[in-house]
Amino acid sequence: MNEEARPVRPHNAGEQFLRQLAARGVSWFFANSGTDFPSLVEAIARASAEGFKIPRPLLVPHENVAVGMAYGATLATGEPQAVMVHVNVGTANALCGLINASREQVPMLLAAGRTPWMETGVAASRSMNIHWAQEMFDQAGIVREHVKWDYELRAAAQLPDVLDRALALARSDPPGPVYLSLSREVLDQPAPDFAEDPLQRPAGKVEPDPRVVERVAAALARARNPLVITSRCGRVPAAVPLLADCATRWALPVVEYRSRYVSMPASHPMHAGYESAPWLAEADLILVLDCDVPWIPAQSRPQPGVPVFQVGHDPLFARYPMRGFASDETIPVGPREFLLALQRAMREIQPDRALIEARRERVIVRNEARRHALRKQIEAGQASTPISMAAVSHALGEALRRHAGPSVVVNEYSLIPAALRMDEPGTFFGPSPVGGLGWGLPAALGMKLARPETLVVAGLGDGCYSFANPVACHHTAAMHDLPVLTVVLDNGGYGAVDRATEAMYPDGQAMLDRQVRGAMPLVSLEPQPRFDRVIEACGGVGFRTEQYEELPATFDQAIREVMVNRRQALVHVRCR
Repeated sequence: MNEEARPVRPHNAGEQFLRQLAARGVSWFFANSGTDFPSLVEAIARASAEGFKIPRPLLVPHENVAVGMAYGATLATGEPQAVMVHVNVGTANALCGLINASREQVPMLLAAGRTPWMETGVAASRSMNIHWAQEMFDQAGIVREHVKWDYELRAAAQLPDVLDRALALARSDPPGPVYLSLSREVLDQPAPDFAEDPLQRPAGKVEPDPRVVERVAAALARARNPLVITSRCGRVPAAVPLLADCATRWALPVVEYRSRYVSMPASHPMHAGYESAPWLAEADLILVLDCDVPWIPAQSRPQPGVPVFQVGHDPLFARYPMRGFASDETIPVGPREFLLALQRAMREIQPDRALIEARRERVIVRNEARRHALRKQIEAGQASTPISMAAVSHALGEALRRHAGPSVVVNEYSLIPAALRMDEPGTFFGPSPVGGLGWGLPAALGMKLARPETLVVAGLGDGCYSFANPVACHHTAAMHDLPVLTVVLDNGGYGAVDRATEAMYPDGQAMLDRQVRGAMPLVSLEPQPRFDRVIEACGGVGFRTEQYEELPATFDQAIREVMVNRRQALVHVRCR
């Protein structure tokens, strides 16, 4: 590059941090700022005035919302994004979202300021009373169990190498979040040069051992009742048609257990539903395809001696302290890479066609019975007051099919995937397996940011909506023009707590309380707020109903508000 074309040298390390993020492909910088941010505030102002490239900065009025937005944007784009929060207190508020990202292997750079360590002597030294109380001996200790790597930048001269290492580690399989703390003094230091090419690149994709894949293919060909269980094969959309092709050719029933993506088109004849328990007793071979919990051992499990093959970037989930699922073949590769290899191996095998067709017929018959039962469940829920969650999910799915353009559903628990009937990869996203509540609406905002022309729907339970810091979410949507449709399925309390208590103490006092008083302790959230009015405080439009007959028109009107009038909208549905 000649001297005339060389960009203006970064003013300080804070400015270089943002420039280097942009140079490495980070599109957005989600921030909840504090007194550690002056160098970054100045850098953003300089970028606007001078025109050099940095990620788009977005001020987000709560840290959990910022992390959730980065999570959603990464799911939409496949590229990690950057979040920065205020020292230890901001890190603490971001922690729930960070745990979600860690368990779902979502790459992300979480940066946090570090309170100034110098009491006097430089412009960045301590200037407020909080700067003494905010200092910690080990700030990163708050997050260390939930990140792949953490580091405190000690000098501006380190920044180019440290940032490249952070992003390379976040992107390497299995991907996940990393944490970088940045002191105010270091951000104000003169910036060093950084190379056009990154110092380190992510580790490349691993190819499966062909001999192992051949053994799996041969076993699949011989099995009378094979079963495939997945929860996130569809994380990579290109894996979905591969799985559908294998299922079609070899008559493999595929269960999406606690589904977090569309891994198999819902209308596919080999889609075996969303519960593995009905299939386990007869299964004589199980392929677990990137699924941390393929069944609940205390409730149902395979027959003794049934071979289990586990596939995934981290097929044994090494960061889970205890996970006792059998693995006769453990294949540490991504589902896409495995399925490509499986297709190749299958071409070399001449399976017994009569066996394959017998499998196909059994699966189709069972699936039709399952779908018939679901239709009856939906019809019963349509006729009831309040409406069932399955009926609400069905009505929303129908509204999305009436909508002419692309749509995405971000579901935090309450929508029923079987009733939604999503077919296309990249159109459905479920919560992290760790279940840190408050993820769904922030992730939907991040998804909308990355896909501005797409109808993005956040499906939430009433508890999830409250955990999301809804005023901060709706405020963020208004600040950054991110109109999404929020659907709150309100059953008046914590249904998961109710179900867990009933399962453990079916004849206990809590069940008697529910029968007599209508709710057991620590479950009811009544009286509920008018959630449809919360959004109105931030310029959105709210709707409320508990009658199924009103739902189609309500959803259609809400979608028009979002996509035509560009107003965020919320539909509050009383459910059971």
